[in-house]
Amino acid sequence: MTVPQQDNNSSGETQAIAQEVPSIFSDFDLYLFGQGKHYQIYEKMGAHPRTVNGISGINFAVWAPNALAVSVIGDFNGWTRGSHPMNLRHQDLGVWECFVPSLKDGVLYKYAIYSRYNNYAVDKTDPYGFAAELRPLTASIVTDIHLHQWQDDTWMQERSERQQTSSPISIYEVHLGSWRHAPERHREGNPEEDRFLSYRELAHDLAAYVKDLGFTHIELMPIAEYPFDGSWGYQVTGYYAP
Repeated sequence: MTVPQQDNNSSGETQAIAQEVPSIFSDFDLYLFGQGKHYQIYEKMGAHPRTVNGISGINFAVWAPNALAVSVIGDFNGWTRGSHPMNLRHQDLGVWECFVPSLKDGVLYKYAIYSRYNNYAVDKTDPYGFAAELRPLTASIVTDIHLHQWQDDTWMQERSERQQTSSPISIYEVHLGSWRHAPERHREGNPEEDRFLSYRELAHDLAAYVKDLGFTHIELMPIAEYPFDGSWGYQVTGYYAP
C-alpha cells in the first residue's frame, strides 16, 4: 500500500512520492479479531482519520475474506471502481486496508467488492461506518467520532453517587422512530414533509414526557442503522451508526 508524500521540486510544485504505509492493525489486534474477542474493533475497522508522513487522510479497513479485490469508491473519485484499491493485508483473516490522502469528514464512500466466485461484484456500505445517508440512499459517510464534545460529566458523576440497586425503577420502552414526528408531518396533508425528530429534539421532548408519566428509566428499541422505517430496527445494517 502506498501513499503520496509531499516533496517540492525545482518549480515549487508538489509531486507524489510512493511510500509504504504500515498497517493500523497490531498482531494482537489480529489475534483478538480472529478469536472474535476484539471488543474495540470499531477503532480499527471502517474509516478513520490518520496522518502519515505529515499528510492527513482517511484509513479504510474492511473484512472481506471471500473477496478477490476490494477498492474504496466515493464522491472523491467519481465512484470509479479500482481507482483506490485496497491491499489484502492479512490474508488468513481477509482484512483489506488502504490510506487515502486529503480526505476529511463528510465524504461519501462504499467498498467495491469483487468476489472470488462466479464473477460477482457489488458495492457495499461500510459495516463499521459511523454514519450513513438518509434512505433510500445507502452510502456510508466518513465521520470522526472523536470530534464530539461530551458535556455530561456532571450527570455521570451524579449517577455514580446514586444507589441504583436499592432504588425503585419503572421502565418506559420506546421506538424513537414511531414515538413522535415533527409538527410539519401533517402540514397540508403532504406525506413528503414527514420528518423524524432529531436526537436533540427527542432528548428534550421524550425525557419530559416520560418524567411526567412517572417513569424513572427509558429503554430504547434498536437505534442502529436499519433499512426500513416501518420496522422497529431489528434488521441492522450498521451497528455503529445510530
